[in-house]
Amino acid sequence: MDIALPKILGAVMIIGLRVSGLMLFAPFFSNAVIPPRVKIILVIAMTALLYPAFSPHIQTLDFSKWPMIVATETVLGLAIGVTTYVVFEGVQVAGQMLSIQMGYSLVNILDPNTQVESTVVAFFHQSMAMLIFLSLDVHHWILRAVAHSFDYLPPGTVTLNPMFAKAVLHEGAIVLELGIQIAAPVLAATLLMDLILGLLGKASPQMPLMLLGPAVKSMLGVLVLTATIGYWPAVFAKYFAQSISYTEQLLHLAH
Repeated sequence: MDIALPKILGAVMIIGLRVSGLMLFAPFFSNAVIPPRVKIILVIAMTALLYPAFSPHIQTLDFSKWPMIVATETVLGLAIGVTTYVVFEGVQVAGQMLSIQMGYSLVNILDPNTQVESTVVAFFHQSMAMLIFLSLDVHHWILRAVAHSFDYLPPGTVTLNPMFAKAVLHEGAIVLELGIQIAAPVLAATLLMDLILGLLGKASPQMPLMLLGPAVKSMLGVLVLTATIGYWPAVFAKYFAQSISYTEQLLHLAH
């Protein structure tokens, strides 16, 4: 029995390219604290699991088509990873905004996820979002989405059109929108406190509001954040579900 070695290697490479692109940006899988060798093992393991199910549907391609196949499969995997990471970027934006409002903008620590300095509020937001992400098994949703992408969009049929590029850019544009929504309760409370302090300063200029203002805003921000954090799992479940639906839209546009 002859073994079609080119067909086997081609299927393995195509599946591995899409999975590798996902690993570069997808939440949890792209985390910097995961050693590169572990990520390589994950890519190999996922490729081995997906190969028996989808390799029969992958046709042997001409050598001239390989550059385009490599490019499209890699870009598709990257796009899926970017759309699923949008929520975490929104969380980072929310943390940065609240750090300024709550007076913690100068207190920075090294974020192990991004390997850059980040404010304590932004780091807290990122940590809570990741814990909710794992508790909701969203990483399983992403793996299922990748597996279904091979069924809906077989390798070699991906077309990167302007609508696909526009949709990817749109996902990046909603980061600020998500950040404002996540930060809205604390942001509204601290802005209202700014207004009250301003009115008090006009009514009674002798009050030491320059000294009391930052402390009051900081305590108010912590209280509101503590009161609203119980609603985060339901809110983030909605955001994560939307990110998966965005991924499905990308697959439709690349069909």
